[in-house]
Amino acid sequence: MQQIPFPILYEDNHLLVINKPAQLATMGVRPPRTSAIELARKYIKEKYEKPGNVYLGIVSRLDAPATGILLFARTSKAASRLTAQYRDREVTKIYHILIEGEMSEPTGTLEDWVCKDERHRRMHTTQPETPGSKQARCNYRVLERRSRASLVEVELETGRKHQIRLQFGSRGYPVIGDRKYGSTRPFSAGIALHAGRLALIHPVSGKPLEFTALPPATWRAYGIRSE
Repeated sequence: MQQIPFPILYEDNHLLVINKPAQLATMGVRPPRTSAIELARKYIKEKYEKPGNVYLGIVSRLDAPATGILLFARTSKAASRLTAQYRDREVTKIYHILIEGEMSEPTGTLEDWVCKDERHRRMHTTQPETPGSKQARCNYRVLERRSRASLVEVELETGRKHQIRLQFGSRGYPVIGDRKYGSTRPFSAGIALHAGRLALIHPVSGKPLEFTALPPATWRAYGIRSE
């Protein structure tokens, strides 16, 4: 079987959970580039010798330059139930980021209205009355400060595109390596944004599940415990 470029964190008949590496898109890229969902489909097809197309549903995405936990549904029923959990905010999503500078408050809540800029493939903060705007909200906690940087834990309440990157970058604390949202410091691979913990209810058994993943080795330069 062809080797896949990411660890499998969990797998059963309904779910597939991976630890996505930096610069691998979740989906939507053209050859010769590949995506996490394409590689995951090949993995399922070969491992279980499935004929025809393999179903995998994307419940939520992870930006290409980011790393960490990515969840796929292996059946349409699982996809529908998981989507409902995300919509009803019953899923816990914890991220870790390295940001430039030190935030004035060690804990807090960030709330903005955001909209898409399709032309430049980015997001902007805006006003509630702007057509197409959506609310973005997250809670944060500063864990460590070092090397003119801060390690911050973020819990998303909403799941907007580029949400963490935009909300911190727009306040002058960009994620390290994220030039799109204002970072001036390089990061050796992708950006310093990692999806480290995901907790949800299994869509079929109803049992609580929790997945964790350490940041990649690129974080060691900042003294962060990593894989």
